[in-house]
Amino acid sequence: MPDYIAEADEKFYFESYGSEEELTEDNYVVPQEEDYVSAEEVYYEESEVEELDLSVAKPGLWENIRKKKEREGKNYKPAKRGDKDRPDPESWKKAQNKYKYKDPKTGEIYEYERRGIYKKDGRTLIPAQAAEYQGRKVKLGKPFRTPKGPKKFSVYVKNPKGNVVKVNFGDPNMKIKKNIPGRRKNFRARHNCDNPGPRHKARYWSCRAW
Repeated sequence: MPDYIAEADEKFYFESYGSEEELTEDNYVVPQEEDYVSAEEVYYEESEVEELDLSVAKPGLWENIRKKKEREGKNYKPAKRGDKDRPDPESWKKAQNKYKYKDPKTGEIYEYERRGIYKKDGRTLIPAQAAEYQGRKVKLGKPFRTPKGPKKFSVYVKNPKGNVVKVNFGDPNMKIKKNIPGRRKNFRARHNCDNPGPRHKARYWSCRAW
């Protein structure tokens, strides 16, 4: 039998604050630099921001994302953990030491032990651009806009277990009016923002926006 009270509580929490979800290949978003918000819009301390390298923290996941991106272009789907071709961390480290070159016609990537001038089918290969590996590093604790939802903003943070979670917060249909003292005071009092709870929860970041 459905737990209607729990469902109602969950709906209320999502509408009032947002949601939290452990980072996976399905919900991973790569923010552009212009997507990150200023501390004036959503308060955060620069000292709290931490850069996480997914190739180190999640080497198998990142390696499969990279390979599928090369192979499928804009239609690629990130790999799931458990795939038979998922590399171990040692294999990833070895791959990082190789030099990557791209076929300018096919887009295929080739790896070599040394820098040099290489050709394929008469075409000179060019060094692979860093943009092809965009998204390898993410910023923890720095909120960014999410025009495609599920909420107005998201932020990557670590939970007490050390896992990275994606916190979604902010009503996309409502303009935050914290510059109006009365509105700001009412919101913060209504949501008990003097005690916003843990940093890996949506209520914490909703209060930071006000």
